[in-house]
Amino acid sequence: MLLGTVLLWALNSTASRYLLTHGWRPLSYGLTRYFLAIGLFVGFTWWRERSFRVARGDLGLVALAGGTIFLNQVCFVYSLHFTTASTVSLMFGSTPVFVGVIGVAIGLERLGRRFWAAALITLAGVGLIAAASGGGVSSDLKGALLALCAAVTWAVYTLAVAPLMRRYSPLRISSLVLTIGWIPLAAAGGGQVAEQAFSFGAVAWLAFAYAVVGPLFLTNILWFTAVDRVGAARATLFGNLQPFFAVLFALLLLSESLQPLEIVGGMLVFAGIALERVRIPLTRAPETPVE
Repeated sequence: MLLGTVLLWALNSTASRYLLTHGWRPLSYGLTRYFLAIGLFVGFTWWRERSFRVARGDLGLVALAGGTIFLNQVCFVYSLHFTTASTVSLMFGSTPVFVGVIGVAIGLERLGRRFWAAALITLAGVGLIAAASGGGVSSDLKGALLALCAAVTWAVYTLAVAPLMRRYSPLRISSLVLTIGWIPLAAAGGGQVAEQAFSFGAVAWLAFAYAVVGPLFLTNILWFTAVDRVGAARATLFGNLQPFFAVLFALLLLSESLQPLEIVGGMLVFAGIALERVRIPLTRAPETPVE
């Protein structure tokens, strides 16, 4: 389950990049995809739980998570619109370090020298990836910076949703958060949907169906079932493999290539993740991407 979940997440950037380069407009893609995923979450959650209720005191966190999902999705689709899936995946690898940095900034964690060394290594890697993307092609640099913003917004989402996941099921929280995040996405992307031509080939529709069902819906069920069986610590080790597989899929399926600076930067990002993960206590719940 864990390996399958990681592979489903990892393939998402490649599938989304393919769709955005084969006719889908960025916001139209994000809006339509999330609308269908919300339908799956709401239907399945109602069938399992018969309730979407959360305590009044948790509504602020739910709203914050929903707003962050909106920003994250905008950054994600436009990063893939401007640059390669491999570059976006490398940038997303920095998310765990941003979770720690923001956690320190808002007083949730107190971290030692090992973490700050990991943060510096990771940020150095991010800087090299951005520098490689800026080699005379402004759109690539724009995409890399948007991917970095997507990683930061996902870190904020992770911190906002963590206490909610301890009190409610992932299905209930996902149903509420995605619905709230979809409302501003619909307002921002309605014009693109109106102009969107939906005459795609079979491969594009298959990739779109995967992007809805796989990384958004099915992974939530698989991931949290597996975490319940093997524990958060072991699950986190599998989660660390996601950026590696994401880059591998982009290189193999989209015939993308990495510049030397991106390779060095990616190695630094992965080294920072490895060093940062050493300090995480075994009881900490793993982050779960919903790209």
